[in-house]
Amino acid sequence: MRARTKARKRALDILFESEARSADPLEVLTQRRETDDAPPVSDYAALLVRGVVDNRERIDQLLAEHAEGWTVARMPAVDRTLLRIGVYELLWVDEIDDPVAITEAVELARTLSTDDSPRFLNGVLGRIADIAEHLRATL
Repeated sequence: MRARTKARKRALDILFESEARSADPLEVLTQRRETDDAPPVSDYAALLVRGVVDNRERIDQLLAEHAEGWTVARMPAVDRTLLRIGVYELLWVDEIDDPVAITEAVELARTLSTDDSPRFLNGVLGRIADIAEHLRATL
C-alpha cells in the first residue's frame, strides 16, 4: 500500500474512532501520535484529520447539497468519513489531482464499506469535482 493511501486509511481510522466515541478528533490524533500501541500517524494523515476538522461545516454543507437523497447524518459512518476526506483533498490539497482523490476514496470504500458505497462515493465526489474549480475560488 502506498504511503498516501496508508495515510488516508489512518485518517479514516482516527476520524471514525472520534465520531464513534464522541471524542475530539484532534485529541484522538494527538493520542495516536504519542502512543507506540497503534500504527504510526504520518504527517499527511495528520494534515487530513486537521483539514477535515477545520473545514467540516463547509464539507458537510457540500455533501448535503450533492448527495442526492441522503442526509449527511444518514450516511454510513465509513462513507461519510471517506467523503469528508475526499472533499477536503478535492478542494484544499492542491498537490492531489481530483481523479486521484476520488479514486482513493472509492478504493477505500470498496474494501471497508458496503457493496453500494464505491458507486455512491464516486457519484458524490464526481459531482463536487465537476464544480471544484468554482468552489476553490470561493474558499
